[in-house]
Amino acid sequence: MCGICGVVSGAAEGVEPAVRRMMRAMAHRGPDDEGFERLPLAEGAGAGFGFRRLAIIDLSPAGHQPMWHEATGDCLIFNGEIYNHPQLRARLRAAGVAVRSTGDAEVLLKALALWGERALDEVDGMYAFAFYEARSRRILLARDHLGIKPLYVARARDHVLFASEVRPLLASGLVPADLDPAGIAGFLAYGSPQDPLTVHAHVRSLPAGSLAWLDARSLREEPGQPVPHWRFPEVAAPGADPRAVETGIRDRLGQTVADQCVADVPVGSFLSGGIDSAILAAHARGRCRDLQTFCVGFTGTGEHDETAAAARTARAIGSRHHETILDEETMLGQWRAWLERADRPSIDGLNTFIVSGAAKRGGATVALSGLGADELFGGYPQFRTVPGMYRRLAPFTWIPRRARRLAAAVVFAPLRPTRRERARDIVANCDTPLDLLLRLRRVCLTTDIEQLGLAAERLGLLENYLRPDVHAAVAAGGGDTFHRLSRAESLLYMTNTLLRDSDTSGMAHALEIRVPYLGRRFVEEVAALPGSLHAPPGKPAKHLLRSLAPGNLPAELFERPKTGFDLPIKDWMFGRLRDECEAHVDSADACPLFEPGSVRRLWDSFVANRRRLYWNRPFALVVLGSYLGRMSTSAVSR
Repeated sequence: MCGICGVVSGAAEGVEPAVRRMMRAMAHRGPDDEGFERLPLAEGAGAGFGFRRLAIIDLSPAGHQPMWHEATGDCLIFNGEIYNHPQLRARLRAAGVAVRSTGDAEVLLKALALWGERALDEVDGMYAFAFYEARSRRILLARDHLGIKPLYVARARDHVLFASEVRPLLASGLVPADLDPAGIAGFLAYGSPQDPLTVHAHVRSLPAGSLAWLDARSLREEPGQPVPHWRFPEVAAPGADPRAVETGIRDRLGQTVADQCVADVPVGSFLSGGIDSAILAAHARGRCRDLQTFCVGFTGTGEHDETAAAARTARAIGSRHHETILDEETMLGQWRAWLERADRPSIDGLNTFIVSGAAKRGGATVALSGLGADELFGGYPQFRTVPGMYRRLAPFTWIPRRARRLAAAVVFAPLRPTRRERARDIVANCDTPLDLLLRLRRVCLTTDIEQLGLAAERLGLLENYLRPDVHAAVAAGGGDTFHRLSRAESLLYMTNTLLRDSDTSGMAHALEIRVPYLGRRFVEEVAALPGSLHAPPGKPAKHLLRSLAPGNLPAELFERPKTGFDLPIKDWMFGRLRDECEAHVDSADACPLFEPGSVRRLWDSFVANRRRLYWNRPFALVVLGSYLGRMSTSAVSR
């Protein structure tokens, strides 16, 4: 796990200073080493690669990057882990390729040099990398199958830049911080910017599971569209024997966890009171020499406290358990630190930021996370509510949307305003299960966003505030309803919010977070299973995941309702942190993209209805204002 950055430029003399500034801006991602190299391109253009290292595998100088191929002159900078690097190393050696280090970076470099793009079909890992192909003087950018590792690309004048975070791109001195109203609208709609958009007009996220080539021509014309190198699996035909399926994926999970426990530094595992992290930690316990587990509690969480359940699980599996209980003053400090260190606006990630800090202080450099289990195995309530709701709505989808909206306004008139608007929105706009899921995932309502002056149609977005190409990609493919929901949750909420926030939160503490449930081969097996195996009638949620549990886990673990590390964010916003939150709201209100005074009016309406309001809508304004305020301060300081 590291940080990578680079510049492709027609003015070669300005490359190194810009890359050095980018490297300094992401020093937190790699405290162990750094490196810079110049690279020649055609037509007099030049490039520079920058790197910050968090040493995980092969701690020796042999892991230094940028890494050169001694025979071909190719060069690599790479952020992430290649979990099947021992198998790939053996294949390379069989092909006569010398691999001297014990790390995975050299394996990736030489696999790319030997097989080109086809190497990505063989790699199982989490990664974002830039590979310089010396013979063609081109640079290949690529990102792993589900976007576990981020990679941002910016185009400004005669420069193309890329980096692991947005912050280094803006620190380069080459990329303007101009805001993108479409990216901000997507954030308000879903609580995080929706790929490939960011809140900055000149910065785009390389889509998950895609690659792109850069060369001298990229400086004169718009780079070509990224090309997918991986697609979410199509659902297989039903009929497989359930017991054989369970045995197969249990074996696959065991191998995936074993691969992801490999490190030359201490490995830990996040452990809550739920089954996702418990099953993962139980599998890891038999594969890590000295597994540490980490749980964080808060003195005000009451019935949602998970520390007791986590401690019982830790005793059952025999891990070395660390429990951290934070009081309110400490939590508020964590809140401020999280906002200050955010690389982009997002309403998620505070919990991960807190437990990542605890794991790092406890001595871990790698932490396993149960992220991905809900999306693959159907843990969210939507997997149960959407099919039933859609069955009731489907008979009315032939009615024009305008007529449905008018009818819903009458039917739902007795409801309070917020619930009335959401119910009317659902009835009027949900023609498919995906439409319904997206409406349930919404943070700010369409009326909220339009009140700010960000109408979807004027921004080139669909009415659901996604780009047309993104919606088409998520909606593509067949499959049963379970599979469609799993695909959408994985490609949207998980990729755009959970994975990106986990990366930012972990790296803020120089902690590598690994996600075994999202191992490529594991995903390809589990995601292809039909809903009849995932959710047979009468079985509890995540039925298939439960079947993967080792026998030493406490029985009561499987009887607890799904909970989380529940923080009283709404109480803080409208209580002790009211003045701070309103200052952030004022920063958002000053943004010229919004109708004058509209953010303040929306916030005041939230304050007036705070007892009936879910916390995420006002929180979105606070987070956005905090980010915009920091951007404004940074611009002044430069």
